[in-house]
Parts: sequence; structure tokens; C-alpha cells
Amino acid sequence: MTTVHTLESIARLPMAGDNTAIAIRRLEAGELVQLDGRAVPLSHTVLEGHRFAVQPIDAGELLLSWQLPFGAALRPIAPGDYVCNERTLKSLRSRSVAAMLPAAANFADRAIDYAIDPTTFQPAPPTAPVEPAPTFLGFRRGADRGCGTRNFIVLLGTSSATGSFVRALEARLKGAADAWPNIDGIVAAAHTEGSVPDANNRGHVLRTLAGFMVHANVGAVLAVDAGWEPVNNAVLRAFMAEHGYPVDAVPHAYLSLAGAWETALAEAEAIVRGWLPQVNAAERTPVSAAELKIALQCGGSDAFSGVSANPLIGWAAHRIVGYGGYANIAETPELIGAEPYMLARVRDLATAQRYVAIRDRFVAYAAAHGTSAEGNPSDGNKLRGLYNIILKSIGAAMKKHPQTRLDYAIDYSERMAAPGFYFMDSPGLDLESVAGQIAAGCTVIYFTTGNGSVTNFPFVPTIKVVTTTPRFQLLARDMDVNAGAYLDSTPMETLGESLVDLTLRVAAGERTAGERAGHAQVQIWRNWRQGAEGERARGGDAVGGSAAPTGQPIAVMEPQTRLAFAYDALATPAGAVFEQVGLIVPTSLCAAQVARMAADRLNRRQVGIGPGRT
Repeated sequence: MTTVHTLESIARLPMAGDNTAIAIRRLEAGELVQLDGRAVPLSHTVLEGHRFAVQPIDAGELLLSWQLPFGAALRPIAPGDYVCNERTLKSLRSRSVAAMLPAAANFADRAIDYAIDPTTFQPAPPTAPVEPAPTFLGFRRGADRGCGTRNFIVLLGTSSATGSFVRALEARLKGAADAWPNIDGIVAAAHTEGSVPDANNRGHVLRTLAGFMVHANVGAVLAVDAGWEPVNNAVLRAFMAEHGYPVDAVPHAYLSLAGAWETALAEAEAIVRGWLPQVNAAERTPVSAAELKIALQCGGSDAFSGVSANPLIGWAAHRIVGYGGYANIAETPELIGAEPYMLARVRDLATAQRYVAIRDRFVAYAAAHGTSAEGNPSDGNKLRGLYNIILKSIGAAMKKHPQTRLDYAIDYSERMAAPGFYFMDSPGLDLESVAGQIAAGCTVIYFTTGNGSVTNFPFVPTIKVVTTTPRFQLLARDMDVNAGAYLDSTPMETLGESLVDLTLRVAAGERTAGERAGHAQVQIWRNWRQGAEGERARGGDAVGGSAAPTGQPIAVMEPQTRLAFAYDALATPAGAVFEQVGLIVPTSLCAAQVARMAADRLNRRQVGIGPGRT
């Protein structure tokens, strides 16, 4: 007997009244689903996370998820029809996905067009307060810095030139804080920016470094530069003084590298060891949950991100804001297309206009580099059911609860001055976005993921929230929360209360999965090649203002005197080499830390090491 599935057993409607549903498992062509009292066959394979129609959709009619349009039908679409656009079909074919797919798309992406009408704008009331606010054991840092959830000594590479030094210093000091019970660790914060003249991201870098220096989770900080960089310690100190960063409230020192490497490491080690008694003197005391500052972040998203994980952290953030706390949503390009939702409840017209201005600035920035927000979803996103930027953006926007008011729109790494819900400008890369949120003051990170991204930050705990139960079970040691339980019928309120409880425990010192694993990364918003501050302002039309490549090699100068030089080498089929190494190559920035950990583990075991192989 042919099985007829109920809709609830194979799919989810993001919101009642949607005309498309999301498959919670792979469905094959011909499988039957009960729709409006009759058994309807599916037209094609519907991959997990992809959508099919649950109502008739006429040509030109809008396709809806969360009751918001993400496309328009190119022709009539019947209940049970797999819905797809051309970009997704092309992506799936390039991956040679084994599935019965349609020959052509049946919907087209909608153009993104949203503007604020000042004559009809209505300010929203504040997010409803929740009393009494619970407490957690945190580190009080004074009114200018807030309350920390951790107590770290941070080794800050002021520019890319000193990243390797602070990492080496971190390794040298490994275990130095173990005997001090109130110190969470000594960690390096190394990044790739600050060494390029006339960089367009100079302001972003300085705001971020300054925010790191005074962060509430920092018990002491050593800033290390080489002295010659466009962003160096002197520039950073001047910036913090000009903009009123309370750095004098933080035990800190500046070190410029000069002379021998080992001498500099010894000098830096002495500075850090001298801080240990002072940093350990800080103690956890009861702090109101109103002091929590939550970063709302996602990476490796799938079609369920906007159904389970993002609404879950939105629920918890709504509660934290209700307590009088802070929440911060970011990633500008991944919210383009979700403006009707994001701006449905806003504090005032100026905030709404500021939000749209930030969006428009990013659109112009992308256009100057020959791209657009519409190209944001990766092939991985498309494979997991995020057909276009609007679907991705609407799902990402679910990190804001529908009853939470948007209170402020701020620049990248701009400090959060008052409680409330913030939108912060940032790129779509989660590592760069997280750095800005930390510099803004966030002391706990909620990070949702569909594919199991392992991103963590050195001195702020990350609570990982996974979208589906199978993925959580696969990565249980690396993840903290299974939002897939919502897809398995656990009420959102139950999961939300549990996440708030976990947040209070983590804020009080309980280690997250990422902290136990011991891996973290820092990446500041990287420099871009065209913009008002750099090459474009100086009149160059090409990227970077450089001439088109000719294909001619660089001329090699003949030395005036030939040197008699010889060295020991290894004979290989490729020629003489002085060393052979095995490479583990990450294919994305997010995978870099995992690749490094794998290399470290193999080296400790001396796998592959032998004559001529280091």
C-alpha cells in the first residue's frame, strides 16, 4: 500500500499561510503528501531543506516563506511541485547531485527594492520588560567597560606583522595561568590587517583594536607592533585617546619588536607574568542579566536556520533585552531583502533611515567591486536550500524576535552605549563580523550553523546552536545546543528557556564546546581595493588603480659579481629542494583553525617525518 505522508511528517511551514514548505528530509519524485484533503504526488526530488508548493501558485504570483515573498512564479505551480530558481539548478548540476531535477526553473528571484516612507512611519514601543532579571557571576569592570563573562590576558597583535609573534608568545606561556584560579587563560589575538598603506579599512581596524583593548572580558592586554606599520601602537594609542576609550582602566602595555626574537619573547613574557597576581585579584560577583551583551551570528547556514536555530537565539535574545540587556545582529549583505521584517518595529525614523543608509552603502561597495548582494548565497547554501539572498536574509533576520524592537543601527565595531537591540554594519563573513561585535562590547556569542561551523573567538565564549538533530548528533562534541529539537516537536519556549539558562551558566564560567576544544580565530574586516579613502579617491579606475597586466615577466637583473654558493638539497622529480613538507590546505577561512589543529596533531605524532621530510 502506498504511503501518504502528512505535511507535518515530511516538511515545515516557516509560518502559517505560506504557499511553500521546507522538506525536513530528502523526498523522492512521486512520494505522496496530504494537502487540502487529497494525496498529492511530488513532481521531482526535493532535497532536504528545499521547498515544494503546498498551494496553487499562478504565474506571476509571489512565493512566500515567513509570509514574505522570495520569488515570483514564471508559470503556474501546482501543489507538490518542487520550486527552484535557475541559480540553484545550475549549482546542483555542477555538483552532479543524484536527483530527479526539473529541466527549467519555475520561479524568478524578486528584485530587492525597499525604501522608508517618512510620512507613514510609526515608531514602535520598547521591547516588553521582563522582571525580575536573574543574575550570573561575572567580572565587574566599571561603568565604562561593563561586566565580563571571562577574565583573560590578551596578547594583541596590533598589525599583521606581529601575528606570528603573539602566537609564539601564547605557546611560550601555555599553562602559565593554570595556577591562578580567577584567570581564564592567556590568549593571542592575531589578525591580517594594519600593514598596508592608505588602507580603506583603517578606521575599522582601529575601532576593532580599541574595542578589544577595553573589552570587559580582558583582564590585561599586551599590544605588540613592529613600529613601522600604518596601524601601530602609537597610532592606536592616539586613536583611543581621541575617542575616549577607557584604556587606563585596563592593565596594559605596549611592546615594539626590535632586536632578537628570543629577547623580545623573554621581555614580553616578563610583562605578562608580572600581571598574573593583579589579574587574578578580580573575582566573580553576582551581576544582573541586564549586563549581558549578546552577539547574534550565523555561519554555514541551511534552510532550517530560519526555522529552528535563528528563531531560537532570537527568542533568547528577546528575553535578554527584556531583562535590560543588549543584543547585536550583523552581516549587512545577509539581511538585504529582509527589510520589511527588520524594520517592522523600530525605535524611531532616524534609526530606520540609518539602517537603510548602511544597506545602500554596502550595495554601492559591492557594486564597485563588480558584485552584488544577489550573489551572496554560496553553492553550499544553495545545496542546503537557500535559493537566493532574500531567503537567506529572511532566515538570518529571524535572529530578531518579531516582538523585539530595533533600537540602534551602528557602524562596524562601534561600541554599544545603551541597552537594547542593535544592528551593526559588517560583511557577510562570520569571522569578520564576530570581531566587530566583540569590539562593540559583546560578551557572549550565539552562533547558529547548519553545516556545523566550528568558529570560536579567543576571549569570548561561543554557544553553538545547530539547526537539525542529525547534524547535532554528528558533531555533538563540537556543538552546544540542538535547535533541531524544535523540528522534532519540542516547543520553542521550552528550548528558549533552556538556552537562557545555559547562557547564564556560560556567562558565569561554564565552558562551551568550543572552549573545551581549544580552537579560536580572529579576522577583522579585511581591506578592500576601491573606496573613498583609498585608490578610487586618487583617480584610479581599475581595482587598486593599477595598470592592466601585460603578461610580460619581470626583468631579472644580472648580479655584478657572481657568488660561489652551494647548499645541501634533496633530489626530487620536480628538481632540487631543500625541504619537503606535507600541506593541509583549508579551502575557506573558517576551516583554517581546523587545518592548523590537524597539522599540530600530526606533527606531535611525527606522522610522515623522516629523512628529508620535516
